[in-house]
Amino acid sequence: MEDNIIPINRNHNIIDITEYYEIEYWASRFNVRPEQIRAAVLAVGSSITSVEHYLNKKAS
Repeated sequence: MEDNIIPINRNHNIIDITEYYEIEYWASRFNVRPEQIRAAVLAVGSSITSVEHYLNKKAS
């Protein structure tokens, strides 16, 4: 997937882990593996902000 492609999602505040392209996009955006995006969403929910905080906390 190209970096300039933004996932199309009706709710721009969530990550939809049922869509592979969204997992790939957010994994690239947060510089993590796709599995980490799935795990983060399962741990804290699909809010982009919550996922970002979770991933940052795990990285420190």
